[in-house]
Amino acid sequence: MKTAHEIRPGNVIMLDGSPWVVQKTETTRSGRNAAIVKLKLKNLLLDSGTEQTFKGEDKLDDIVLERLDCTYSYFADPMYVFMDEEYNQYDVEADNLGDAAAYIVDGMEDQCQVTFYNEKAISVELPVHIVREVTYTEPSARGDTSGKVMKPATITGGGTVTVADFVKVGDKIEIDTRTGEFKKRV
Repeated sequence: MKTAHEIRPGNVIMLDGSPWVVQKTETTRSGRNAAIVKLKLKNLLLDSGTEQTFKGEDKLDDIVLERLDCTYSYFADPMYVFMDEEYNQYDVEADNLGDAAAYIVDGMEDQCQVTFYNEKAISVELPVHIVREVTYTEPSARGDTSGKVMKPATITGGGTVTVADFVKVGDKIEIDTRTGEFKKRV
C-alpha cells in the first residue's frame, strides 16, 4: 500500500474493486491542514474517467503490474505504438500517456517502460531525465538579473517547458519527466 502523496502518474490503484490508472496528480498543501492530493483516474475495465480527492496520508492499494522495456516506434492516431527487443508491438492509447505524450518524439532512443494489465498495454513510464531540443523561445531580456529568471520554451514534440533565461533556440536541455522541470542545458 502507498499513501496518496506517493502515488504518481502511471501508477495503477484499486478503488471499489476496479483497477484505475492515475493520469494526473495535483498536491495542495496549506499551512495548518494536511496535504490534499487530487487524482485524475481512468478505469481500466470501463474506459471511464473520474477525479478523486484524498488526504496525503490516506492509504491506497497500489497494484503491481507487468512492465516491459520498450522503445517508441510510431503514432497511429489515437494509439502510440511501442516495440520491445523481440520486435513485438504494443498499442497504448494517447489518453493513457498523460503528460508523457509531450516528450515522445519520432526517432526517440530512450527506453520506456510499458505497463500491462490483463495483457493490455495501459501506460508508459518515461526515463526520469530526457534531453530535447528547444524549437522556440523568446530572446532573453537584457539587464534582467533580479534573480532566477524563467521563460516558456517549446521543445521537439510540441511540449512546453519553463526554462532559464539564458536558453535559446537550438539548445539541448535536460528535463525531469516526473515534474516537467528544466534541469540544465546539455
